[in-house]
Amino acid sequence: MKSAEIRRRFLEYFESRGHAVRPSSSLVPASDPTLLFTNAGMVQFKGAFLGLEELPYNRAVTSQKCVRAGGKHNDLEEVGRTARHHTFFEMLGNFSFGDYFKREAIGYGWEFLTGEMGLDPDRLFVTVHYSDDEAAGLWTEVAGVPPERIYRLGDRDNFWQMADTGPCGPCSEVHYDLRPEAERGTVPEKEEFEAKGEAGEFLELWNLVFMQYDRDGTGERTPLPAPSIDTGLGLERLAAVMQGVGSNYHTDLFLPLLERVAEVVGRPYDPDGEEGVSYRVLADHARAVAFLLGDGVFPSNEGRGYVLRRILRRGVRHAWLLGRREPTLNRVVSAVIDAMAEAYPELAAQRESVLENALREEERFLATIDGGMERLEELAPRVAAGTSPAPIPGKDVFKLYDTFGFPVDLTRIVAGERGYELDMEGFEKALEEQRERSRGFPITDRVTVTPSLQVTPGPCPAPPWRMAPDAPPQRFVGYDGLDAETIVIDWCEGDGQTSLILERRPFYLEAGGQVSDRGRVLADGWSMEVAEVHREGDYIVLRGRPTGAFPGEAVLGTTVTARVDPRHRRDTERNHTATHLLHAALRSVLGGHVRQRGSLVAPDRLRFDFAHTAPMTGAELDEVAAMVVEGIWASHTVRTSIRPYEDAVKAGAMALFGEKYGDEVRVVEVPDVSLELCGGTHVRHTGEIGPFVITSESGVAAGVRRIEALTGRGAFDHLAAYKHRIGELAGAVKAQPANVERRVNELLAEKVALEALVDDLQRHGGDGAEVLTEAECEVNGTRLTYRGVRIRARGARDARNWGDRFRESGGMGVAVLAAEMPGDRHVLFAFATDGAIAAGVRADTVVREVAALVGGRGGGRPHMAQAGVADPAGLGDAVRRGAEILGGRL
Repeated sequence: MKSAEIRRRFLEYFESRGHAVRPSSSLVPASDPTLLFTNAGMVQFKGAFLGLEELPYNRAVTSQKCVRAGGKHNDLEEVGRTARHHTFFEMLGNFSFGDYFKREAIGYGWEFLTGEMGLDPDRLFVTVHYSDDEAAGLWTEVAGVPPERIYRLGDRDNFWQMADTGPCGPCSEVHYDLRPEAERGTVPEKEEFEAKGEAGEFLELWNLVFMQYDRDGTGERTPLPAPSIDTGLGLERLAAVMQGVGSNYHTDLFLPLLERVAEVVGRPYDPDGEEGVSYRVLADHARAVAFLLGDGVFPSNEGRGYVLRRILRRGVRHAWLLGRREPTLNRVVSAVIDAMAEAYPELAAQRESVLENALREEERFLATIDGGMERLEELAPRVAAGTSPAPIPGKDVFKLYDTFGFPVDLTRIVAGERGYELDMEGFEKALEEQRERSRGFPITDRVTVTPSLQVTPGPCPAPPWRMAPDAPPQRFVGYDGLDAETIVIDWCEGDGQTSLILERRPFYLEAGGQVSDRGRVLADGWSMEVAEVHREGDYIVLRGRPTGAFPGEAVLGTTVTARVDPRHRRDTERNHTATHLLHAALRSVLGGHVRQRGSLVAPDRLRFDFAHTAPMTGAELDEVAAMVVEGIWASHTVRTSIRPYEDAVKAGAMALFGEKYGDEVRVVEVPDVSLELCGGTHVRHTGEIGPFVITSESGVAAGVRRIEALTGRGAFDHLAAYKHRIGELAGAVKAQPANVERRVNELLAEKVALEALVDDLQRHGGDGAEVLTEAECEVNGTRLTYRGVRIRARGARDARNWGDRFRESGGMGVAVLAAEMPGDRHVLFAFATDGAIAAGVRADTVVREVAALVGGRGGGRPHMAQAGVADPAGLGDAVRRGAEILGGRL
C-alpha cells in the first residue's frame, strides 16, 4: 500500500468517526517559544490540552509535519545509519479533548491497524504503564489481545508528561513483530521483549497517550475532570510495514529520492555499501530542508536557522564524500517537492524560493570547503610514497573545523589520502576547551532542539475580577462603529489607575500587528481616557484615570458610552489596508515566495517584514510603491467576510506566518488585488488611504527584509518636510527647487576640477604652506635642517603628500607640519629623511615631543608620524620650538 493511501485512509477512517480533519500546522510552532520546531502531532492542540484554548470540536485527526534534529529525540549523526532515524517525518494522530477516552482510543487503534490496514493481530504486541490496570484490561476486552502479549513497563517508556507540572498520564504503545519468521509464534518474556525492541525486532508503531492527571509542584497527581487522548502513529514506519521492507528508506517515501541521488552521483544505490549512508542522509535531509524552507525558516547562525544550516551542510558534506564538488542537495530537494506536492500543495507553491535558498546555502558551504582545502594543503603537503609524516596537530584540525567550518571527517579523508593521521586527542581537547569557554556565556537555542513540549508556566495569580457566573459575555462591536452604549460588568483599581470590563466594546485589542485603540469612556458625572487595552485571562480590560465623580463600586451595572478616538482608528486603518496592498505588490514584483513575517500597524506608521533573501533595488522599490499607489487611486471597495478556514485557503487567502486560526476565519479582500485572513480594522475604500511613501528598506534577520512606510497624514507631513528640506537646499546652492539636482551636480563637478587643480599646484610646489621656522642644527655629528610649517589641508592625504615631497627633495632633515583640516580639526605630522633617520632622528620621537607641548599624543614610523592636538592655540609656538627639541634633547 502506497504511503499516500495510508495517509488518506487514516484521515478518512477517523473523519467517519466524528473527528474534525485538521491540516498540518507549520513546522514553526505558533506563539510557542518553548519549541524550535513542531515535533509531534499534539503541538497545534497544546493550548486545548492545557485548558487555555477552546476548540469548536472535541475530537480531531491530523497528518502532521514534524522535525526532530537533536536533543533526546534524535541523534543527528544516526540519521542515515539506522533504518528509522529521520530529521523530517509525518505523524498521523487522533485526538480527543475531553470526549472519548481509553476504551474508544484502544478500539479505534486496533480496528484501524487490523481492519483498515489488514495487519496480522498475532504480530501486534502492546505495552502499558505498570500501574495502568484499566488499559491492560481494555486491550484484552476490546481488542482481544492475550494478556501474555501485554507488557507492563515503567515511567521511562510508558508515562507521558507535558512538563514538570500540568497534564500527564500513562501511555500505551503498539509494537509490530519483525522477528525472523521461525520465532514469530513465540511470546518472549518482558526482558527479552525489551532487548529485541532495542535491536529493532519489535517496531513501535503507535503511541496512545492517556492524559488523565494534573500534576502539581509537589509531584502529587489529581484526576483531570475531562481526560483527553493524544496519539501518534509514524507514517514512515507504518509504510515500511505495509510495503514489507525492513527500512523506512526503502518505502515509496524515500525511493524516488534515493533514485535522484543515484542519478546525480552517477552510481546506483547500494543499501549495504558504506556509500549507502550518504545516499540515505541526502534523501532524509532533503526532506527537512524542503519543508523548513517552505515554512519560512532560513539558514542563519542562531535558533531555527542554525539547525537548518546544520542539516543542510551535513547533506552537502555527504555529497562531498560521494565525490560531488558541485551543488547536489538542491536537486534532491526538487525531487522532494515533486513527491510531496499533492499532499502538501503549499510546498509546491514555494518551489522557486525553496530551491533558490537551498542552492545559495549549498554554494556558500562549498566555497567554505574550498577555503578549508587551501589551509589543509598547507597543513598536509603531499609527501613521497613510503614516508610517514607526523600527525596533523589537534589544534590545527580544530581550527579548520571552528574557523573554516571544515568537517572533521573530510579532514580525516583528505589527510588519509596523503598519508597523514590526525591528532584526535588534541582535537577533542581543543573542542572541550571551547565548550568550557562557551559555558560562560548564555547560549539559547543554537544547537540542540528543545525537547518535546517543555513549558514551565509562570505564577498566575487569580485576577481581581468578581464577575458573576451569569454575567453577559464580552463582545467586540468595533467593526461596525466607533461608539457603543454598554454596561460595566466589572471594575478594579490598582497602580493609581482604574480598570473596566465592558459588555460591548468598540475598542480593538492589539493583534496581528495592529495596535490597540485609544479613546474615552463617558458617563453621567465622570469620564475616563482609555490609555491601554489589554487582555487579562479571559477578559478584555480598559485602563485609564477617571476624571469627575467616579462612583466606585456603584459603577457596576451602569450604562456608559465607549467611544474610540476616530483619528487614532482611521489613521491605523489606513496603514493596515496599505500593508495588504504592499504585501500583494511585493509578491507581484519579487515573486510568490514573499510571505509576511511580521508587521506593526500604528496610526503614525507601518512596518512590514517579509520573506526575501536579497536587498531590494531602487527600481524594485519604485515599482512596488507605484503598484500600491495604483491600488489606492482605484479606490477599491474593501470587503470582509466570515468563511470556513479551508474554503478561505482554497480561495487563495494568505495566512499570517506563525498565527493559529479556528474553523471560521475573517477574510479581508481588496478585489483583484489582495485576499488575506485578517481580524484587523480597515478602510472602506482604498482611496481613503491617501498618499503612500516608503521610507526605508532593510534586512532584519536571515531571509527577512523590512519595509517601513507612511500613509495619509504621516505621508503628507513627511512629503511636506521633504519639500521644505529641498527648499532649504535650493537656497543654499542658489537654485530653484526644480533645478537643485542639476546645480548640485555642477558644484560636484567644480569640486572635482578644483581638487585636481590643487593637486597639480602642490605637485609643482604651490602647496600654500606657511613657513613658521627654518633652522639648522647638529645631531650626533650630522648637520640637519629643521622646517616647521602650517598648511590648510583637505585631509590627511594632503599632509602626507607634502611630507613625501619634503622627503624626496634631496635634503637631510626633519619637518613638523601643523595641518588644519575641515571641521576645525588640527593634526601634527612629522617627517624625517633617510639621512636624518641614519643620524638617529625618528619622526615618531619628534612628533611625540612636539605634541606634548599642546597636550597631544601620537606616534608612527621612523619616517612619518602624526599626533592629535588638544590645544590648537599653542600650535605655532610648539612647531617653532621643534628646532630646540631637535638640537637639544633628541
